[in-house]
Order: sequence, then structure tokens, then C-alpha cells
Amino acid sequence: MNGTTEETLAEQRVEAVERALSLLDSFREGDDALKLAQLADRTGLYKSTILRLAASLERFGYLVRGADGRFRLGPSLWRLGSLYRLGFGLGEHIRPELRRLADATGETASYYVREGDSRVCLYRVNSPRAARHHLNEGDRLPMAGGAGAHVLRAWSGDAKPSDSTIRKQGFAISLGERDADVAAVAVPLLDRRGALQGALTVSGLIARFDTRRRDVALGALRDSAERLLRELP
Repeated sequence: MNGTTEETLAEQRVEAVERALSLLDSFREGDDALKLAQLADRTGLYKSTILRLAASLERFGYLVRGADGRFRLGPSLWRLGSLYRLGFGLGEHIRPELRRLADATGETASYYVREGDSRVCLYRVNSPRAARHHLNEGDRLPMAGGAGAHVLRAWSGDAKPSDSTIRKQGFAISLGERDADVAAVAVPLLDRRGALQGALTVSGLIARFDTRRRDVALGALRDSAERLLRELP
């Protein structure tokens, strides 16, 4: 088999993987299940192609097709997600700090890590209030806005010139950037070498997250980051 043929087959295999992954990426927050037509609309793939890819994903537990013909995410994704979180080795330290932050501020506390052009809510403790900014662990949010995104970008390789202010002050505040009703304060979690691990964030409804509450949240976040620094290698 010549090199050109091998390269062609490799490209085809990669394309098939990307198409299969695009099916999984089609699921959005609030989607319990998707019809075949919805998957076709969101991926741009032919229904026959989707059915072939879905069969392989079902075999390995990444998709489940119900009796109603609709597709749901499978248990293998939960298993991988659990392994992903364990791989960071920080959960046992971060979760207590998030609970402390939520108790101190009355708002939602979360820990984000960056994944390419997105940020992932790795851990969170939601506000005890009935009206709150609710997050789920594993939620993927854009890097386009929000205090957590600003912090993750400011301490990364593609920081913008405007991010220099965030680095100097050591925190970021967002007011209605990603969601008009939500405000947030975030600080970086750095290890002893100064390398970014993630972003600690407190977020709440903008109507009650006034300057005083943001100052309280910032103080609590800084205290948490300092305590966690002592736990990091």
C-alpha cells in the first residue's frame, strides 16, 4: 500500500471520528433527547450517515436510542466525565472551598478550566437562594464573555492587550456580559510556580450583586485561592 493511499485512509478515519463527535456535540443544555431530524439539522449530515455513526456510538455506550426513536447521551460519557474530574486531583480541595464561598456570599460558586475555545464548569456549588444563577458540573460555556473567561484568557497564551489590566489587579468582574441578568467575580487559581490551574468564580443575579456584594465575593475568592495554593504541589 503506497503512502498516498495510507494518508487518504487516515484522513477518512479522522473525518469519521469527527462526524461521530459532532453528533455528541449536537446536544445542548436542556436537551433530554433529540430526534433523528434534529441531529441532521444540527450536524448537516445525512440521516443515513447519522444512523451508521449512531450505531457505533450506541455500541460503546455514548448514545442510547429509546423506543420512541429519539437519541439520548449514554452512560459512557458520565464515566469519562468522572475520570476527567478525578484526573485533576483537586476536587477534594476545591469542593469545600466552593461550599465556603457559597455560604459566605449566598451566591453560586464554581471552578472553571479552559478547553480550547470553551470553558468547562468542572465543580460548582449552587446558591441556596430560590432565585439564583444555576450551573451544572460539566456545563460548557464560551470564552467570549464572563469573569471566568476573562481570567482564563488573561493567564493563557492568547491573552489580549486589554487583559493586562486583569492580570495586574488579579481578578475580573463581568456585569451582564454572557447573560444580561448575571454578574460574576473571578480570580485565577495559580500553583506555586505561578501556572494557571483554573478560575474560581462567584456569580449571581445582577439585580442584587451590587458593589458591596462584589467586594465581599472578591475577598472570599482571594482567601479561597490562597488556601488552595497551600494544597497544590
